[in-house]
Amino acid sequence: MTADAKRRVLVVDDSALVRQVLSAILARHPLLEVVGTARDPYDAREKIKQLSPDVLTLDVEMPRMDGLTFLGKLMRAHPLPVVMLSSLTDKGTATALDALDLGAVDVIGKPALDQAVGLEAMGAEIAETVHAASFARIHRAAPALPSPAFSAPTAAMAPLATRARAGRSLIAVGSSTGGTEALRRIFETIPGNLPPIAVVQHMLPGFTPAFADRLDRASAATVKVAEDGESLQSGTVYLAPSDQHFTAVRRGAGLAVQLREGERVSRHLPSVDVLFESVAEACGPHALGIILTGMGEDGARGLLRMRQRGARTLGQDEATCVVYGMPRVAWARGAVMEQCPLPLVPHLIAEWCERQP
Repeated sequence: MTADAKRRVLVVDDSALVRQVLSAILARHPLLEVVGTARDPYDAREKIKQLSPDVLTLDVEMPRMDGLTFLGKLMRAHPLPVVMLSSLTDKGTATALDALDLGAVDVIGKPALDQAVGLEAMGAEIAETVHAASFARIHRAAPALPSPAFSAPTAAMAPLATRARAGRSLIAVGSSTGGTEALRRIFETIPGNLPPIAVVQHMLPGFTPAFADRLDRASAATVKVAEDGESLQSGTVYLAPSDQHFTAVRRGAGLAVQLREGERVSRHLPSVDVLFESVAEACGPHALGIILTGMGEDGARGLLRMRQRGARTLGQDEATCVVYGMPRVAWARGAVMEQCPLPLVPHLIAEWCERQP
Protein backbone atom coordinates (compact mmCIF):
# COMPACT_ATOMS: atom_id res chain seq x y z
CA MET A 1 0.00 0.00 0.00
CA THR A 2 1.36 3.43 -0.93
CA ALA A 3 1.74 6.21 1.63
CA ASP A 4 -1.00 8.27 -0.07
CA ALA A 5 -3.58 5.44 -0.11
CA LYS A 6 -6.52 5.91 2.20
CA ARG A 7 -6.22 4.22 5.59
CA ARG A 8 -9.23 2.20 6.73
CA VAL A 9 -10.70 3.18 10.13
CA LEU A 10 -13.13 1.38 12.44
CA VAL A 11 -14.80 3.55 15.09
CA VAL A 12 -15.68 1.73 18.32
CA ASP A 13 -17.87 3.58 20.83
CA ASP A 14 -21.07 2.76 22.69
CA SER A 15 -22.53 6.22 21.99
CA ALA A 16 -24.35 6.50 18.64
CA LEU A 17 -23.77 10.27 18.69
CA VAL A 18 -20.01 9.88 19.20
CA ARG A 19 -19.83 7.26 16.45
CA GLN A 20 -21.60 9.64 14.10
CA VAL A 21 -19.47 12.69 14.97
CA LEU A 22 -16.19 10.78 14.88
CA SER A 23 -17.05 9.18 11.56
CA ALA A 24 -17.76 12.59 10.05
CA ILE A 25 -14.52 14.07 11.43
CA LEU A 26 -12.37 11.21 10.14
CA ALA A 27 -14.13 11.09 6.76
CA ARG A 28 -13.07 14.69 6.11
CA HIS A 29 -9.40 13.68 6.20
CA PRO A 30 -8.27 13.05 2.62
CA LEU A 31 -6.26 9.98 3.58
CA LEU A 32 -8.76 8.28 5.90
CA GLU A 33 -11.78 6.14 5.09
CA VAL A 34 -14.25 5.10 7.79
CA VAL A 35 -15.15 1.55 6.81
CA GLY A 36 -17.47 0.88 9.74
CA THR A 37 -18.51 1.49 13.32
CA ALA A 38 -19.05 -0.80 16.30
CA ARG A 39 -21.10 -0.28 19.47
CA ASP A 40 -19.06 -2.56 21.76
CA PRO A 41 -16.06 -4.93 21.73
CA TYR A 42 -18.10 -7.94 20.61
CA ASP A 43 -19.45 -5.99 17.66
CA ALA A 44 -15.93 -4.68 17.00
CA ARG A 45 -14.48 -8.19 16.92
CA GLU A 46 -16.85 -9.20 14.10
CA LYS A 47 -16.31 -5.94 12.20
CA ILE A 48 -12.53 -6.39 12.36
CA LYS A 49 -12.89 -9.82 10.75
CA GLN A 50 -15.23 -8.49 8.06
CA LEU A 51 -13.63 -5.13 7.25
CA SER A 52 -9.87 -5.53 7.92
CA PRO A 53 -9.30 -1.96 9.20
CA ASP A 54 -5.83 -0.42 9.36
CA VAL A 55 -6.58 1.39 12.63
CA LEU A 56 -9.40 1.73 15.13
CA THR A 57 -10.53 4.28 17.67
CA LEU A 58 -11.63 2.71 20.94
CA ASP A 59 -13.65 4.02 23.85
CA VAL A 60 -12.84 2.92 27.41
CA GLU A 61 -16.27 2.69 29.03
CA MET A 62 -18.52 0.34 27.06
CA PRO A 63 -21.15 -2.29 27.89
CA ARG A 64 -20.39 -6.01 28.13
CA MET A 65 -16.59 -5.45 27.99
CA ASP A 66 -14.55 -2.34 28.78
CA GLY A 67 -12.12 -0.94 26.26
CA LEU A 68 -8.94 -1.79 28.20
CA THR A 69 -9.93 -5.44 28.52
CA PHE A 70 -10.70 -5.58 24.80
CA LEU A 71 -7.42 -3.84 23.96
CA GLY A 72 -5.46 -6.47 25.87
CA LYS A 73 -7.29 -9.30 24.11
CA LEU A 74 -6.84 -7.62 20.71
CA MET A 75 -3.09 -7.19 21.14
CA ARG A 76 -2.68 -10.85 21.99
CA ALA A 77 -4.90 -12.24 19.24
CA HIS A 78 -5.05 -9.75 16.37
CA PRO A 79 -2.69 -6.77 16.89
CA LEU A 80 -3.87 -3.53 15.28
CA PRO A 81 -3.01 0.14 15.74
CA VAL A 82 -5.43 1.55 18.32
CA VAL A 83 -6.12 5.12 19.40
CA MET A 84 -7.92 5.26 22.75
CA LEU A 85 -10.47 8.07 22.88
CA SER A 86 -12.28 8.57 26.17
CA SER A 87 -13.02 11.15 28.81
CA LEU A 88 -11.15 8.87 31.21
CA THR A 89 -7.85 9.73 29.50
CA ASP A 90 -8.33 13.50 29.53
CA LYS A 91 -6.37 14.22 32.72
CA GLY A 92 -3.53 11.80 32.25
CA THR A 93 -4.94 9.22 34.64
CA ALA A 94 -3.63 5.71 35.19
CA THR A 95 -6.20 4.60 32.59
CA ALA A 96 -4.28 6.34 29.82
CA LEU A 97 -0.99 4.87 30.99
CA ASP A 98 -2.55 1.42 31.19
CA ALA A 99 -3.81 1.80 27.62
CA LEU A 100 -0.33 2.65 26.38
CA ASP A 101 1.17 -0.22 28.36
CA LEU A 102 -1.32 -2.57 26.74
CA GLY A 103 -0.28 -1.46 23.27
CA ALA A 104 -2.38 1.57 22.30
CA VAL A 105 -0.47 3.81 19.92
CA ASP A 106 -1.90 7.02 21.34
CA VAL A 107 -4.62 8.43 23.59
CA ILE A 108 -6.96 11.36 23.02
CA GLY A 109 -9.03 12.98 25.76
CA LYS A 110 -12.72 13.04 24.87
CA PRO A 111 -14.54 16.15 26.20
CA ALA A 112 -16.56 15.33 29.31
CA LEU A 113 -19.36 17.79 28.43
CA ASP A 114 -21.10 18.46 25.11
CA GLN A 115 -19.04 15.82 23.37
CA ALA A 116 -20.27 16.58 19.85
CA VAL A 117 -19.12 20.21 20.02
CA GLY A 118 -15.90 19.30 21.81
CA LEU A 119 -14.98 16.57 19.35
CA GLU A 120 -15.61 18.88 16.40
CA ALA A 121 -13.27 21.45 17.95
CA MET A 122 -10.57 18.78 18.17
CA GLY A 123 -11.35 17.39 14.73
CA ALA A 124 -8.07 18.15 12.97
CA GLU A 125 -6.01 16.82 15.89
CA ILE A 126 -8.07 13.63 16.10
CA ALA A 127 -7.83 12.93 12.39
CA GLU A 128 -4.08 13.53 12.25
CA THR A 129 -3.51 11.35 15.30
CA VAL A 130 -5.53 8.48 13.83
CA HIS A 131 -3.79 8.81 10.46
CA ALA A 132 -0.34 8.76 12.09
CA ALA A 133 -1.30 5.78 14.26
CA SER A 134 -2.42 3.78 11.24
CA PHE A 135 1.22 3.39 10.16
CA ALA A 136 2.40 2.05 13.52
CA ARG A 137 4.14 -1.31 13.70
CA ILE A 138 2.15 -3.39 16.14
CA HIS A 139 3.29 -6.78 17.43
CA ARG A 140 1.61 -9.33 19.62
CA ALA A 141 1.62 -8.35 23.26
CA ALA A 142 5.03 -8.91 24.85
CA PRO A 143 5.57 -10.41 28.30
CA ALA A 144 5.37 -7.97 31.18
CA LEU A 145 9.10 -8.34 31.89
CA PRO A 146 11.76 -7.25 29.38
CA SER A 147 12.63 -9.93 26.88
CA PRO A 148 16.04 -11.66 27.03
CA ALA A 149 17.08 -9.86 23.85
CA PHE A 150 16.36 -6.51 25.48
CA SER A 151 17.95 -7.41 28.81
CA ALA A 152 21.18 -8.74 27.29
CA PRO A 153 23.15 -5.47 27.41
CA THR A 154 22.25 -4.84 31.08
CA ALA A 155 25.09 -6.86 32.55
CA ALA A 156 27.61 -4.83 30.60
CA MET A 157 26.23 -1.54 31.89
CA ALA A 158 27.27 -1.67 35.52
CA PRO A 159 31.06 -1.56 35.01
CA LEU A 160 30.68 1.05 32.27
CA ALA A 161 28.55 3.26 34.48
CA THR A 162 30.87 2.98 37.49
CA ARG A 163 33.71 4.25 35.29
CA ALA A 164 31.68 7.18 33.93
CA ARG A 165 34.08 10.05 33.32
CA ALA A 166 33.79 13.72 34.21
CA GLY A 167 32.98 16.11 31.39
CA ARG A 168 29.84 14.37 30.17
CA SER A 169 27.34 17.19 30.59
CA LEU A 170 23.90 16.08 29.40
CA ILE A 171 21.91 13.41 27.56
CA ALA A 172 18.99 14.78 25.52
CA VAL A 173 16.18 12.54 24.24
CA GLY A 174 13.25 13.27 21.92
CA SER A 175 10.29 11.01 21.14
CA SER A 176 6.65 11.00 20.09
CA THR A 177 4.27 8.24 18.93
CA GLY A 178 5.37 5.01 20.61
CA GLY A 179 7.80 6.92 22.78
CA THR A 180 6.22 6.17 26.14
CA GLU A 181 7.04 2.49 25.78
CA ALA A 182 10.50 3.22 24.33
CA LEU A 183 11.34 5.52 27.24
CA ARG A 184 10.11 2.96 29.74
CA ARG A 185 12.36 0.31 28.19
CA ILE A 186 15.36 2.62 28.39
CA PHE A 187 14.86 4.04 31.86
CA GLU A 188 14.05 0.76 33.57
CA THR A 189 17.42 -0.50 32.32
CA ILE A 190 19.89 2.37 32.77
CA PRO A 191 21.96 2.67 35.96
CA GLY A 192 21.24 5.49 38.37
CA ASN A 193 24.56 7.37 38.22
CA LEU A 194 24.46 8.79 34.70
CA PRO A 195 24.69 12.49 33.76
CA PRO A 196 21.36 14.36 33.77
CA ILE A 197 18.90 13.32 31.06
CA ALA A 198 16.51 15.84 29.48
CA VAL A 199 13.47 14.44 27.64
CA VAL A 200 10.80 15.86 25.36
CA GLN A 201 7.98 13.37 24.77
CA HIS A 202 4.92 14.66 22.91
CA MET A 203 2.04 14.06 25.36
CA LEU A 204 -1.48 15.07 26.26
CA PRO A 205 -1.75 18.08 28.61
CA GLY A 206 -1.77 16.88 32.20
CA PHE A 207 -0.39 13.47 31.26
CA THR A 208 3.28 14.05 32.05
CA PRO A 209 3.21 13.94 35.89
CA ALA A 210 1.53 10.52 35.96
CA PHE A 211 3.95 9.23 33.33
CA ALA A 212 6.95 10.58 35.28
CA ASP A 213 5.72 8.88 38.46
CA ARG A 214 5.36 5.55 36.69
CA LEU A 215 8.85 5.81 35.14
CA ASP A 216 10.33 6.84 38.48
CA ARG A 217 9.02 3.69 40.15
CA ALA A 218 10.61 1.53 37.44
CA SER A 219 13.99 3.25 37.14
CA ALA A 220 17.19 3.33 39.17
CA ALA A 221 17.41 7.00 38.21
CA THR A 222 15.09 9.66 39.62
CA VAL A 223 12.45 10.65 37.05
CA LYS A 224 10.54 13.92 37.45
CA VAL A 225 8.82 16.71 35.54
CA ALA A 226 11.26 19.54 34.90
CA GLU A 227 10.77 22.76 36.88
CA ASP A 228 11.85 26.17 35.68
CA GLY A 229 15.18 27.28 37.13
CA GLU A 230 16.20 24.02 38.78
CA SER A 231 19.75 22.72 38.38
CA LEU A 232 20.24 19.63 36.26
CA GLN A 233 21.66 16.90 38.50
CA SER A 234 23.33 13.58 37.73
CA GLY A 235 21.17 10.52 38.25
CA THR A 236 18.00 12.40 37.31
CA VAL A 237 15.72 12.29 34.26
CA TYR A 238 13.79 15.49 33.53
CA LEU A 239 10.60 15.32 31.44
CA ALA A 240 9.37 18.44 29.67
CA PRO A 241 5.94 19.67 30.85
CA SER A 242 3.27 19.08 28.21
CA ASP A 243 2.65 22.79 27.50
CA GLN A 244 6.07 24.49 27.69
CA HIS A 245 9.30 24.43 25.72
CA PHE A 246 12.23 22.90 27.64
CA THR A 247 15.72 24.33 27.19
CA ALA A 248 19.00 23.66 28.95
CA VAL A 249 21.06 26.74 29.83
CA ARG A 250 24.46 27.29 31.42
CA ARG A 251 24.54 28.40 35.05
CA GLY A 252 28.09 28.82 36.25
CA ALA A 253 29.86 25.49 35.83
CA GLY A 254 26.59 23.58 35.62
CA LEU A 255 23.32 23.45 33.72
CA ALA A 256 19.80 24.54 34.59
CA VAL A 257 16.28 24.11 33.27
CA GLN A 258 14.61 26.99 31.47
CA LEU A 259 10.93 26.59 30.62
CA ARG A 260 8.97 28.99 28.45
CA GLU A 261 5.56 29.24 26.92
CA GLY A 262 5.24 30.17 23.27
CA GLU A 263 4.18 29.12 19.82
CA ARG A 264 4.53 25.59 18.55
CA VAL A 265 7.87 24.80 16.93
CA SER A 266 8.00 22.03 14.32
CA ARG A 267 4.25 21.72 15.08
CA HIS A 268 4.83 20.87 18.74
CA LEU A 269 4.84 22.41 22.22
CA PRO A 270 7.14 21.27 23.74
CA SER A 271 9.39 20.75 20.76
CA VAL A 272 12.31 18.35 20.50
CA ASP A 273 14.04 20.81 18.17
CA VAL A 274 13.96 23.51 20.88
CA LEU A 275 15.55 21.16 23.42
CA PHE A 276 18.22 19.84 21.06
CA GLU A 277 19.18 23.31 19.81
CA SER A 278 19.59 24.57 23.39
CA VAL A 279 21.76 21.56 24.25
CA ALA A 280 23.92 22.19 21.18
CA GLU A 281 24.62 25.73 22.38
CA ALA A 282 24.99 24.93 26.09
CA CYS A 283 26.99 21.69 25.89
CA GLY A 284 28.68 21.44 22.48
CA PRO A 285 30.65 18.17 22.25
CA HIS A 286 29.85 17.18 25.85
CA ALA A 287 26.33 15.99 25.06
CA LEU A 288 24.58 12.92 23.68
CA GLY A 289 21.44 13.35 21.55
CA ILE A 290 18.98 10.51 20.96
CA ILE A 291 15.91 10.59 18.71
CA LEU A 292 13.33 7.86 19.15
CA THR A 293 10.12 6.67 17.52
CA GLY A 294 7.61 9.28 16.39
CA MET A 295 5.64 10.76 13.52
CA GLY A 296 6.87 13.86 11.69
CA GLU A 297 10.21 15.64 11.73
CA ASP A 298 10.48 17.35 15.11
CA GLY A 299 14.04 16.99 16.39
CA ALA A 300 15.83 16.52 13.08
CA ARG A 301 16.99 20.12 12.82
CA GLY A 302 18.06 20.34 16.45
CA LEU A 303 19.88 17.01 16.38
CA LEU A 304 21.81 18.12 13.30
CA ARG A 305 22.85 21.24 15.19
CA MET A 306 24.05 19.04 18.08
CA ARG A 307 26.12 16.92 15.68
CA GLN A 308 27.60 20.04 14.08
CA ARG A 309 28.69 21.21 17.53
CA GLY A 310 30.49 17.93 18.17
CA ALA A 311 27.89 15.99 20.16
CA ARG A 312 27.32 12.26 19.78
CA THR A 313 23.96 11.52 18.10
CA LEU A 314 21.90 8.32 17.91
CA GLY A 315 18.65 7.39 16.20
CA GLN A 316 16.33 4.46 16.82
CA ASP A 317 16.32 2.09 13.85
CA GLU A 318 13.31 1.38 11.65
CA ALA A 319 12.83 -2.21 12.82
CA THR A 320 12.19 -1.24 16.46
CA CYS A 321 10.25 2.02 15.94
CA VAL A 322 6.49 2.07 16.33
CA VAL A 323 6.52 4.92 13.80
CA TYR A 324 9.74 5.46 11.85
CA GLY A 325 9.21 9.15 11.18
CA MET A 326 11.34 11.43 13.34
CA PRO A 327 14.40 9.13 13.26
CA ARG A 328 14.03 8.66 9.51
CA VAL A 329 14.05 12.40 8.80
CA ALA A 330 16.97 12.95 11.18
CA TRP A 331 18.94 10.19 9.46
CA ALA A 332 18.14 11.55 5.99
CA ARG A 333 19.38 15.01 7.00
CA GLY A 334 22.67 13.69 8.35
CA ALA A 335 21.81 14.43 11.99
CA VAL A 336 22.21 10.82 13.18
CA MET A 337 25.70 9.36 13.48
CA GLU A 338 24.45 5.84 14.21
CA GLN A 339 21.10 4.08 13.96
CA CYS A 340 20.52 1.32 16.51
CA PRO A 341 17.77 -0.95 17.80
CA LEU A 342 15.99 0.17 20.96
CA PRO A 343 17.47 -2.62 23.15
CA LEU A 344 20.97 -1.33 22.41
CA VAL A 345 20.27 2.29 23.41
CA PRO A 346 20.92 1.92 27.18
CA HIS A 347 24.22 0.15 26.47
CA LEU A 348 25.33 2.90 24.08
CA ILE A 349 24.40 5.54 26.66
CA ALA A 350 26.58 3.84 29.27
CA GLU A 351 29.38 3.38 26.74
CA TRP A 352 29.32 7.10 25.88
CA CYS A 353 29.48 7.99 29.56
CA GLU A 354 32.56 5.80 30.03
CA ARG A 355 34.43 7.08 26.99
CA GLN A 356 37.08 9.77 27.47
CA PRO A 357 35.65 13.20 26.44
